[in-house]
Amino acid sequence: MLVVTTHTIHGKEFEELGIVTGSTIQCKNIGRDIGSSFKNLVGGEMKSYVQMMNEARDIAFERMVNHAESIGADAVVGMMFTTSAIAPGAAEVIAYGTAVKYL
Repeated sequence: MLVVTTHTIHGKEFEELGIVTGSTIQCKNIGRDIGSSFKNLVGGEMKSYVQMMNEARDIAFERMVNHAESIGADAVVGMMFTTSAIAPGAAEVIAYGTAVKYL
């Protein structure tokens, strides 16, 4: 499945099938959350949160692709990610775009 952030695919004509999405909410366990709180005091990268967000993006992306495949899409154009904090130490990641079928 081709997924692009642009709204066109060079050399391809297509019809739009509609918006497709994939999302997940991820959180860290209390031990890692406490460790990250200490890191927040001294500065630096919070590696456990980076890992959490990378995993969340991968899951959301895969779910979006599965949604597109389930409606017969050949590609997704205009793909984007968005995030929001749900609770302390928990974040939602949404992947979305427009599913298209080649003509």
